[in-house]
Amino acid sequence: MWKVGERVRAARPEGDLGPLHPFTAGVYVALMMAQIEVLRKKGHSYSEIINESVIESVDSLNPFMHARGVSFMVDNCSTTARLGSRKWAPRFDYILTQQALVAVDKNAPINQDLLSNFLSDPVHGAIEVCAELRPTVDISVPPDADFVRPELRQTGN
Repeated sequence: MWKVGERVRAARPEGDLGPLHPFTAGVYVALMMAQIEVLRKKGHSYSEIINESVIESVDSLNPFMHARGVSFMVDNCSTTARLGSRKWAPRFDYILTQQALVAVDKNAPINQDLLSNFLSDPVHGAIEVCAELRPTVDISVPPDADFVRPELRQTGN
C-alpha cells in the first residue's frame, strides 16, 4: 500500500524534508486533534494527551516515517498497532478520496467554525507548557539497528 515511499526516499536529497502539502498537513492536524478530543473526553490528563498525540508523533513517528516510510514503521509496531493501521487505512483512504478530496475539488466553503475551534482549543496552551518542560530528543534509526527485525531492515535509505 505504501511502497511508493521507497522510490520517493531513494530520490530525495539528503536533508530534504520535501514539500509541505496543505491538504495533507490539514488531514494530519485534524486526525491529531480528533485523537486529542477523544482522549480529553475520556478523562485523560493533558500531559498524557499531549504525549500520546503530539510528542510521540513529533519525536518518534515522524522522523521514523521520514527515514524509513510508513510501511516500515507499521511493520515494526506491535501486533495490535499493525492490525489496527491495516484495518483503518482503507477506511481513511475512502473518506479522504470520496469525501474530503471531492469537497476540495468542488471548492466547498471551509467550515470556519472548525478553524475557529482549532485555533482556540485549550490544548495549545498545554502543548506550550509541555514543550518548555521536555528535553530535546534526537531520534535516529540506523539501517543495522539491533532492535529492528533482520527481515525488515533496509539498506541504502
